[in-house]
Formats: sequence, structure tokens, C-alpha cells
Amino acid sequence: QVQFVESGGGLVQPGGSLRLSCPAPGTNMYAMGWYRQAPGKQRELVAGIQSTLTGGSTNYANSVKGRFTISRDNAKNTVYLQMNSLKPEDTAVYYCNRVSSGGYVFPWGQGTQVTVSS
Repeated sequence: QVQFVESGGGLVQPGGSLRLSCPAPGTNMYAMGWYRQAPGKQRELVAGIQSTLTGGSTNYANSVKGRFTISRDNAKNTVYLQMNSLKPEDTAVYYCNRVSSGGYVFPWGQGTQVTVSS
């Protein structure tokens, strides 16, 4: 069973950057994504990346488009999220998991807290 251990979060000032990492062994054949959940809100998908077997295309929520970049390193079995120009509204716990049209996901990890504040 896949277990995710997200890392790289922290406290950053508005306009700053963070890079999140998610070791994800055994998931190279799946589309993967980064999700986030802010206090009092539902978990939302902010970035997704297809398997390199199907082209590796990416897609983003409008709220992060142009600021976040998702990538994957199949050799390291790791999915990344580069976050630039961070805003206070990006504050949330960030998780990685599978992305599927049927909504199937693996068990959720603990996530990594991102706090954007001056």
C-alpha cells in the first residue's frame, strides 16, 4: 500500500517560495496531484501531472496557475510542487495523492503545513 510523507512546508512571507516534496514509490504509472485543505474548507486539487507514460501533461487550479509548478522525477519516485509568489490565501495543509477520474485515491498522508504570513 502506498504511503505518502509530504515535506517542505513552513512559514513564509507573502511573495516567497517553497518547494514541496512527496516520495511516492510505485506511482509512476498514475496521474498524481497536490491537494490542499485550508481551515474550514474542503480539500481541493491545485495541481496535477499525468504519468510520463501518457505524456506527463500538467494542469492547475486557476488560483495557482502561473505561480505553482508540479513535476515528477520517476527515477526518484518523487512528486514536487514548486510554489512561487505565495499569498496568504495559499495557507493550508498540502497533500499529494493520486488523481483519477473515478475519484480513487490512496490513503492520505499527514500533509505538510504551508503558512503564508508577514
